[in-house]
Amino acid sequence: MKEIILTFLSVLTSRFCASFTDYEPRLILHQASADRLQYHGTQNNTVLFHKEGRDDIYIGVKDAVLRISLEQKRIMQSFSLCPRKGQNWNETSCGYITTVIQQFEDSLFVCGTDGHKPQCWKLYLPAENQTSGISASFSGRGISPYSGSQNFLTLVVDGDLYAAAPLNRDGSLLQFRRNRGKRKNTWMHDKWVLEPTFISAAWIKRKDDPENEKIYIFFREKNSDSNPEADPWISRIAQVCKVDEGGPKRFFQNTWTSFLKARLICGIPEESLYFNRLQDIFLQEADDWRDSRVFVLFTSSWNSSAVCIYSLFDIARVFQNSSFKDFHENIPNPRPGMCVADSRQLPGETLSVVKNHAEMDEWIQPINKQRPFYISSLKYIKIAVDRVMGANSELYNVLFLVTENSIRKVLEHNSKPFIISETFLPNHVGHIQTIQLDSKKRKLLVGVLDELVLVDLQSCQNYNQSCEDCVLARDPYCAWTKAGCIPVDNTERGNIQDVAGGITEICHSKGSKTHRKKRDTLEMPSCDVPQATYAVPLHLPFYLSCPIHSHHATYIWEHNNQSGQCQQAQSACLQLIAAVKEDSYGTYECYSKERDYTRCVKAYKLVPKLDNTATSVSAQGAAMTFTVSLIFALCL
Repeated sequence: MKEIILTFLSVLTSRFCASFTDYEPRLILHQASADRLQYHGTQNNTVLFHKEGRDDIYIGVKDAVLRISLEQKRIMQSFSLCPRKGQNWNETSCGYITTVIQQFEDSLFVCGTDGHKPQCWKLYLPAENQTSGISASFSGRGISPYSGSQNFLTLVVDGDLYAAAPLNRDGSLLQFRRNRGKRKNTWMHDKWVLEPTFISAAWIKRKDDPENEKIYIFFREKNSDSNPEADPWISRIAQVCKVDEGGPKRFFQNTWTSFLKARLICGIPEESLYFNRLQDIFLQEADDWRDSRVFVLFTSSWNSSAVCIYSLFDIARVFQNSSFKDFHENIPNPRPGMCVADSRQLPGETLSVVKNHAEMDEWIQPINKQRPFYISSLKYIKIAVDRVMGANSELYNVLFLVTENSIRKVLEHNSKPFIISETFLPNHVGHIQTIQLDSKKRKLLVGVLDELVLVDLQSCQNYNQSCEDCVLARDPYCAWTKAGCIPVDNTERGNIQDVAGGITEICHSKGSKTHRKKRDTLEMPSCDVPQATYAVPLHLPFYLSCPIHSHHATYIWEHNNQSGQCQQAQSACLQLIAAVKEDSYGTYECYSKERDYTRCVKAYKLVPKLDNTATSVSAQGAAMTFTVSLIFALCL
C-alpha cells in the first residue's frame, strides 16, 4: 500500500504542481469586488473614452453612451442614441452598437452600427454646453463598422480624424483613411494590403520638425505565401505623412503618396520560433521622438505570447534607408515615402514606386536585435506600460499584460522581465474586452461585458508583512516606511526599496527595526511563529501544509535536524508522511528562502496518540482518506 501511495503521489504532483521560477508571478492576487462598477447595456465590445487624470469616463453601451464618475463609482448621465424613441436608453433599442468615442473638434465624436447603417453623432458635454446632449447626426461609413464583430480603429491627429473601417456591409474594402477634418480626405491603394486586421495607429510628434511627422499603422495581414509551413499571418507597420494630401489629379489623387509598409519580426531565429500574430501595442513616448519605444504584443499559432520592444528611431531608419521589395532600378528623387510640402507635386517616378513596391526589403527588428523581452505560454490580448519613478528617483517600466480574466504585472529591468504579480478578476466577471491606463490616478481601467473594473497599479498592501517582503516584491510603486509598505507617491524620497535586486539587507543597512534573520545557508534562523500540536496514531498516513506566499521562494521542511524539499501545490507546500513511525514525531518547521532572506512560515509538533482504540479506520480506508484530502490540497 505504501508503494502504491508514493507512486500515485509522484504522478499527482507532476501533473498538478506548478513550476515556480522568476518567469512565473511572484504573487497570485485576486481583484477586490469593491473596485467594480456594474451597469446595464451588455454588448460584445466595450468602448471607453477617458482623459488621464480626469474623474469622468464615457462608456459606449447598446443604444447609449454613459458618463460615469470614477470617484463616486456611479453613472452620472446617460445619452440615448435613439432620440426618436425617447431618452430612456434602458427600455428602448434601435440596434445601435457603439464603436467609436473620440474627442474631436468641439465635442465627443460618437459612432456606431445603427442597425448596419453606420451613423455618427456629436455629443456635447455639460461643461461645454448648457444644453448638453446628442446632435448633428451624419453618416459613419468608413469610420464605424457595420457590425460590432468587424475590424476597425480610429485616431485623431491635429484636428483630423483617421479611421479604418469596412466601406461595404460584408466587411470588404477595409482601408486606413483620413475621413474628416482640416485636410483633404485621403485613402489607400487597394493593392497595398491583403485582408488586413488593423490593430492600432499612432501619431509620432516631432517638435523640431513638424513637417516630417508620421502616422504609424500597426496591423496584420494575410500571408501571400501559400506554403503549408508558413504562418497564415504577417505582422506589419506602415507609415503615412501627416501632411500627405494625395497625388496630382492625373495620378493618385486623394490616395496616400507616402504609404510604405515593413514587416515586424519577433522571435528566436536560431530556433526557428516566431510570433507572427500582432495583438496589441503600447507607444511609450519620449521628449525626443528618437527615444520613443513601442511595446508590441504578439501571439503564435499555438496561442503562446511574446512581447518585443522596438525603437522608433530604428523604424524610421528602415523606411528611410531600406531598398524596396522587388524594385531593382535606381531609387527616384524625392525618395518614395518622404514627407514633402506639397504631395500633389510629386513626380510620377516616385509615385509609381509607392504604388507598386510599397513594401520594404528590410525587416524591423527589436531593439539591439534581441530575443523577445518576454515569452509566455498564456495568450495575452492587451498590453499597457507605465513609467514609474522609484524611491531612488530612477525611472522603471512596468508592463501590464492582460488575458481574458487576469492582469500580469511585469517589471522591465536590464532588458529582463521580473513577474511581480498576477491579479485575477472574480469568476463571475465576464471576459476582459478593453483596457485603458491612467498613470496619474495609478489605475488600470478594465472594461468587461457589463461592468468597469478599477485595478490599482500599486497594491502595496500585498507586500506589507515586513520590510523584507516589501523589498522582495521589487515593485517600483512601493517602498517600506515606518507606516509599512506604502506607495512611493506618498513617501519621502529615499525610503527603503531595491527594485534592481530585491536584496533585503537594505532593510538593516538603512536602520530598519525589522528583526534581522540569520542567512547562513547551512543553518536556518530560529522559528518564532506559533506552533500547532497534533496527536497522530502510528501507521496512518498524514500530511502537513505550509501556505505559499511568494512563488519565487524555495520552501523547505526541517525535522529532526534534517531538511527536505516540500511537495508544492498552487497555494500550499506539503510535508507528506506515507505512514507515521516513531521517528515521525517531533517538531516540523516550514521555511521559505528567497534571494538573501530566510524566514519560518509555519511550525507543527506531532505527538503520539495514546488511545488508538478510537481509531477504527482500516489502513486502506486511511490511505484513501489521505489521498482524497491530498488531491484537494494540491488543487487549492
